[in-house]
Amino acid sequence: MDSKQKFDFVKNRNKFFIISAAVLIIGLVVMLTSGMNFGVDFKAGTNIDLVVGKQMDSAKVEEIMHGLNTSGDVKSKYADPTIGGNNSDRVSIRFDDVLDDATVNKIQTAFATAYSAEVSKEVNTVDPQLAKELLMKAVYAVAISSVLICLYVSIRFEWRFALAAIIAILHDAFIVIAMFAIFRFEVNLPFLAAVLTTIGYSINDKIVIFDRIRENLRFAKLKTDADLVALVNDSIWQTMARNINTVLVVLIAAGCLYLFGSESIKLFALAKLIGLTSGAYSSVFIACSLWYLFKRNSLSRSKKKAAA
Repeated sequence: MDSKQKFDFVKNRNKFFIISAAVLIIGLVVMLTSGMNFGVDFKAGTNIDLVVGKQMDSAKVEEIMHGLNTSGDVKSKYADPTIGGNNSDRVSIRFDDVLDDATVNKIQTAFATAYSAEVSKEVNTVDPQLAKELLMKAVYAVAISSVLICLYVSIRFEWRFALAAIIAILHDAFIVIAMFAIFRFEVNLPFLAAVLTTIGYSINDKIVIFDRIRENLRFAKLKTDADLVALVNDSIWQTMARNINTVLVVLIAAGCLYLFGSESIKLFALAKLIGLTSGAYSSVFIACSLWYLFKRNSLSRSKKKAAA
């Protein structure tokens, strides 16, 4: 099919810029007004996993916790309990405060009594100082990885590719953050791992298209802006089949993790699904258009110098 009859990614770039900007702005507003739904990894508190060995339902779990609150045995606020396990025999409860051993034992005893079963527990506690340290390290990890990627692309390609790539991968990382903020999904250490994985996958996807653009540049005679537009569009279409096949394989794997994985890994898989989708989207609709804008300015300056 003639390239002129195919979808023009560069010409329609503003539509995709607006879509991305809208999602990011909504996410930013939610973060500024409501904050992120930090899990126990990034917020001081206690997370208790109880294995009862019998099938549980949310109504009875709430009844047990309400009884503990009413009696004064547990005064800390807690999030909605999450029931999981092979036979719904495991419940995870996150508390806003750091619980002492006596309070944890009362919770364990209450479930053991209610279900007439031996209950095992796993307790994860984070104090305020450690929570703040983990959050700062998470920010440093994303920043350092982004800078190193930018340096690599600058050396391997040129600064225009690097600038377009770094904006696009930060776009992907913040899309994941924005979606978790908007829908109030819990943010924990596995979420951070998913964001870093997104950055790694995203730059790999973009380098494939950038490499094709660079190859086409060797033989292209860029006299007008239309020539540059055609070069970018042709490069995207030439790598489209590879990009689709790659992202589908990875999305299927992440989807299987989400559908069949345990409760503890579902949010990680969900973050990967969002990040992988955003990475594929930005590679085609954002990064290449950004490079076009940077290159167009350079082309215009070259023409002015030649005319002078």
